Amino acid sequence: MVGNNVSHSLRRTKRKFQPNIFNKRFFIPEEDRWITLRVTGAGLRIINRLGISAAMKQAKVKGHL
Repeated sequence: MVGNNVSHSLRRTKRKFQPNIFNKRFFIPEEDRWITLRVTGAGLRIINRLGISAAMKQAKVKGHL
């Protein structure tokens, strides 16, 4: 996604908006193993709310995994 930086004098220069992506390790107790996922900040909040197993099931249903 692109946009503008706007200075105090209202000059506009192009900028990019980058997603907030992390490489994060999660432990799955059902499988007794660690996995590494690239997740966004919003994805981390979903995993914290639902738990990793439920979040992965939901992602598979939606076709993300």
